[in-house]
Amino acid sequence: MTKISIITICYNAASTIVPTLQSIAEQTYGEIEYIVIDGASKDQTLQLVEQYTPYAHISSEPDRGLYDAMNKGIRQASGDYLWFLNAGDTLLSSTTVEEVVRTIEKHSSPCPPDIVYGDTMIVNSQREAISLRRLRPPKTLQKKDFLKGMLVCHQAFIVSRRIVLPYNLKYRLSSDFDWCIKMVERSENNLPLNKVIVNYLEGGLSRKHHLRSLMERFRIMQKEFGLLKTLLAHLSFIFVRKR
Repeated sequence: MTKISIITICYNAASTIVPTLQSIAEQTYGEIEYIVIDGASKDQTLQLVEQYTPYAHISSEPDRGLYDAMNKGIRQASGDYLWFLNAGDTLLSSTTVEEVVRTIEKHSSPCPPDIVYGDTMIVNSQREAISLRRLRPPKTLQKKDFLKGMLVCHQAFIVSRRIVLPYNLKYRLSSDFDWCIKMVERSENNLPLNKVIVNYLEGGLSRKHHLRSLMERFRIMQKEFGLLKTLLAHLSFIFVRKR
């Protein structure tokens, strides 16, 4: 059976993590390795993890930020696929993992997909749906698509352990953008699910530091695509938003 490693990063997340834990606990699929990387929380986070998901593999120690914690999760994971679901985010339904695995196995000949990706619903703190993400994943995901921005939410971006690399700690706010580009470069077979698979809690680190995050993304795009293409892409963003 295909084994899925779901990794949750958290720090003092007692106010947001319960829906995430409930979402994991109610999954109908059996081959889930659940990993919780905690940054030495001082609230009730760990007690809640143990209460709702007693089978979770928990690591609790100080880290150097979100992406350092995510790298710890990558190192611990033993599943065929890695799936990041951070505190506050939830899987769409109790059968989500089962449905994703069924689709993976249906499309595993002649070779299994390296990346599986879906769509994301943004929800508020009351778990009410707000909207789909403004940037939507394309039917065929290629590196050049990232000139349009972060087209996939990393919570809806499932990667084979065969190709996975660590996050670049040089980027404090947008390393997920850099990482997704790198994964697409390494992938030989991307599988779109063409449906929502996660609920993403509005806010997040990059939203709280929006300008700094955009500056990091500009540097990443310049590194990957060159200055001219990056400038043209940003001019296109401005034109589209003014229409």
